[in-house]
Amino acid sequence: MQDQSIATVGTSVPPSSAWVRFLRTYGPTPNNLTMFDEYVAGAIGRAKVQPIALSTPMLEPMNAHLASGKPGSMLIAGTAGDGKTYHCRALWTSMGGDPRAWAAKGNIKEHRLADGRLAVFVKDLSEFNGEESDAPLARLEKSVLGGDDSEIVILAANHGQVLDRLRDLGRRQGRNHPLRKPLQEFFLQAGQEPERLAVFDLSRSVGRMALEEVVAAVAKHAEWDNCARCALKSGGKVCPIYENRERLLGTGDGAQLGRRLGDLVEIARLNGQHLPVRDLLALCANMILGHRDAKDCLMSCAEVAWIQEQGAVDRASVYGNAFGANLPKRRLADRPVFKAMAAFGVGDETTNGADGLLVYGKDDVKLAPTFARLIGSDSIYGATPRLLSAQDKYLEGEEAARIDGGAAGFMDLLQEQRRRLFFTLPPDEEGYPFWSMTVFRFAGEYLEMRAALLDKKAVSETVRGRIVRGLNRVMTGLLIDNVDRIFVASSGGFTQSRVSVLCDTEAPSRRLNGVGMAIKLEANTGRPSLDISLAQGAGNSVAFDLTPVRFEFLSRVAEGALPGSFSNECLEDMLAFKAKLLRKAELFRGRSQQDDDEAGADSGSLTLNFIDIEQGGHGFSRPITVRISE
Repeated sequence: MQDQSIATVGTSVPPSSAWVRFLRTYGPTPNNLTMFDEYVAGAIGRAKVQPIALSTPMLEPMNAHLASGKPGSMLIAGTAGDGKTYHCRALWTSMGGDPRAWAAKGNIKEHRLADGRLAVFVKDLSEFNGEESDAPLARLEKSVLGGDDSEIVILAANHGQVLDRLRDLGRRQGRNHPLRKPLQEFFLQAGQEPERLAVFDLSRSVGRMALEEVVAAVAKHAEWDNCARCALKSGGKVCPIYENRERLLGTGDGAQLGRRLGDLVEIARLNGQHLPVRDLLALCANMILGHRDAKDCLMSCAEVAWIQEQGAVDRASVYGNAFGANLPKRRLADRPVFKAMAAFGVGDETTNGADGLLVYGKDDVKLAPTFARLIGSDSIYGATPRLLSAQDKYLEGEEAARIDGGAAGFMDLLQEQRRRLFFTLPPDEEGYPFWSMTVFRFAGEYLEMRAALLDKKAVSETVRGRIVRGLNRVMTGLLIDNVDRIFVASSGGFTQSRVSVLCDTEAPSRRLNGVGMAIKLEANTGRPSLDISLAQGAGNSVAFDLTPVRFEFLSRVAEGALPGSFSNECLEDMLAFKAKLLRKAELFRGRSQQDDDEAGADSGSLTLNFIDIEQGGHGFSRPITVRISE
């Protein structure tokens, strides 16, 4: 926030002021109470605007469960912000519950169903302090384990919280609570839900589709229609709020911004980062309203005129706002969604080609047409007066533009343009691959591989070959280029050794007659999985969960990076996978040795297979027989 406070210019109130003020409370402000379902009704009443309507994807199966008359109770589970209370309220309304009774004080609501059962709603388990939760949990246990069909308890709770409360209740009762272990297995290992307890886990329904719904609910909201008669966007003036809304909506780029944003959210999710609906709402609100100089870094309509007068519209870039560039570091650290977005390194990561275009493109004869098309065509967030002025000073060699704050300021502008390029580069732009503007340079191929598996199609040979080459280089510590086979190697006893030249066994890179590597889609995680079988029959294979970061690791290693230079955690995961394969190979070899002994084979010799590399990087195993003296 600048020293000069932003003040309202003019006396007329912009027609969308109330809506923008309401949307602002969804953003990453220090106190965004609207993020909590309990506060929404009051906030809507004060703002006098239509609410942001999101679907309740689990409502239909919940209603179907109630209509079926199945005995027992229901648990609506998830993490903070997944919409547990939102679903709970929607279920209450759909079964005929009085909205006024729901809004009244009290965490437990009761409603008599048509079949005579009493529906007992526990709106939020976290509202109970300590032992206060014992009573509703006792009612749940009575319904689920005690066979009481007079009530159906509908409990909303966070995963960890319900497990902790059950553990504490069991400890006070001198027992292990019988519901805790099966629920833990259901949450962590995708096991079976407990009998007579229907579990609806909202954390499993969040991903690209949830983001698309949030973007549509915010950017297509009916209140935006009032902007048509706003003076802040008349006479050629650019309202950054409306401009960002249009870009998020995909008006000018065929929704490419939304697709790229969905890719980022999907990669984060497949890496194990859970982004609940609450966070996605904060992301969208920040993309539309973010501005470094606004109060709390989020614009209101009252501030737009001042921003226009100061020529600071470009500091509201929707592309930077997607990564929280408008927010102070402390607030970024408090928001999981912006931590997840920052992990992609967009703005810091770049290529020589992209930076060459940004720095020299305007004045270079060969680059000028590309610069005009990719950067100059956007006068609002691309070739802005601020960027062009800083670029000229930098290139003309002005001392102030090269040292101290001058160079740093130009570097900040370059970061902004890199973020914009990530979202705006055409997917087939030769020489400027947009994923190279992130730390996940192979993320596009990962998503294509996953899409192929979902469609039950073959994985690209290029991708399969790179995975195999990366595996071989990690397994052996050698610069092997084989893509036809996988070497399971050791150093003769220490499986964690970085360099292993003894080949314990080999496996084809493609599954054939039950042996070799298969790339499958794991149903529970939705991620690809490498399944390497060393012999025919069940129990001879080892699976490896291929997250985006592990895929990136293998791809970087295949392209020549040292394993330890990218991710020690990934390297340790790979070595653990290798150790499992070596154990399988040892068991298989032990069975083969037993067969040889029974057949009377010579036991006075030992054959070792050493890995050699031919010119050109092709590896092969060379057997050496050693006589064992008695």
